[in-house]
Amino acid sequence: MSEDVRLRDVVEADLEVFLAQEHDPEAVRRSRFPAREREAFIRHWTTKILGDPAVHVQAVLVEGELAGNLVAWWEGEQRFIGYWFGREFWGRGIGTQAMTLFLRKEQARPLHADPFHANTASVRLLEKHGFQRKGTIKHGEDEHILLILDTPPTE
Repeated sequence: MSEDVRLRDVVEADLEVFLAQEHDPEAVRRSRFPAREREAFIRHWTTKILGDPAVHVQAVLVEGELAGNLVAWWEGEQRFIGYWFGREFWGRGIGTQAMTLFLRKEQARPLHADPFHANTASVRLLEKHGFQRKGTIKHGEDEHILLILDTPPTE
C-alpha cells in the first residue's frame, strides 16, 4: 500500500525539523555534507532559500508528517536539485513519490545533481527519474557523481 506523499510550500516552522534531519549522523555520512550550526542553518534557509524567489523549495509530507524537502536553485548558469529526508522516511518509496511530484512542478531543464558517489540510494533515486551520469566532480576530497536531467517535465 502506498503512503500519502504530498508537497507544500516550506514555512519557517519547518526549519527546526530540517535542522534536526541535517544533524543526523548517518545522513551526514551518506551525503558528505557537514551539518551546520543552528544559527548558520537558519540564516542560510531564511536568506538563500526562502528569501530567494529563484529557488523552488517544497516540504514533503507523508500522511501529514513533515518528512523532508526538495529544492532547486541556480549556481551560475546551471540549475541544481537537492533533497533531504529524515532517516525514518528512507527506504519506503517516499523519495521516489516526492521527486515525481517535484519534477512536475520544477520546469527548468537541464537539472543537475551531484550526490556523493557512495550514496547509492540517492544516485538510484535520481537515475530512476531519468537523470543521466555525465561524469564525476570533486567537492573537497570527496568524489561526487554529476547527473543531469535533460528531458522536459511531464504532466
